[in-house]
Amino acid sequence: MDKKHRILIVDDHTLLRAGLRALLVQDPGFEVVGEAENGRDAIRAVGQLTPDLVLMDLTMPGMNGIEAMTEIKRRYPEVRVLVMTLHAAEDYIHASLKAGADGYILKDATQDEFRIAMRSVLLGKTYLSIDVSAKVVTGYLGGGKNAGGSSIYDSLTHREREVLKLVAEGKTNKIIADYLHLSVKTVEKHRSNLMSKIDVHNASGLTAFAIEKGLLVR
Repeated sequence: MDKKHRILIVDDHTLLRAGLRALLVQDPGFEVVGEAENGRDAIRAVGQLTPDLVLMDLTMPGMNGIEAMTEIKRRYPEVRVLVMTLHAAEDYIHASLKAGADGYILKDATQDEFRIAMRSVLLGKTYLSIDVSAKVVTGYLGGGKNAGGSSIYDSLTHREREVLKLVAEGKTNKIIADYLHLSVKTVEKHRSNLMSKIDVHNASGLTAFAIEKGLLVR
């Protein structure tokens, strides 16, 4: 009997995880070894379950898919990651590929495309859905017009990204301080640094930037 490919499903929607599991159980070449509902749990599950392929959502609470992919690829470079998302914007695509994604398809893909994407990625190929490929090509022909925005986000520290996400979720400085085990003064300093780096002047500007970078569940 051929070896089954071990699959980890990462998505914060219970029904979607159940649907993917039900679809994959019909294919004798795949075995779903686990599920996770956020990035931190995904990293832990990869270490414990040693999957061959991770099906990764992007917008999840706690830690998003891009941050999780970056860490998974750093710790377990042999694990393949296929992004499955609603987001077709260039920012999400380029950020995912930079984080190490081996494939990128949209959640409205057909079952046939889904299976082709999985098998391609497991064979060591990079798979991009047709719409996604077109955006990547357009981005390169346009001279990488999004590079500036990406470099701003890349300049943020891990702590600044955490504070950015919590501010964008409407949390007060006191709540953020308690959640991150920091002083209120330190949180205020992080907010000030964020606004300076991003070149915005209020929480609304930080929220808009966080949405653009896919840090919020919408």
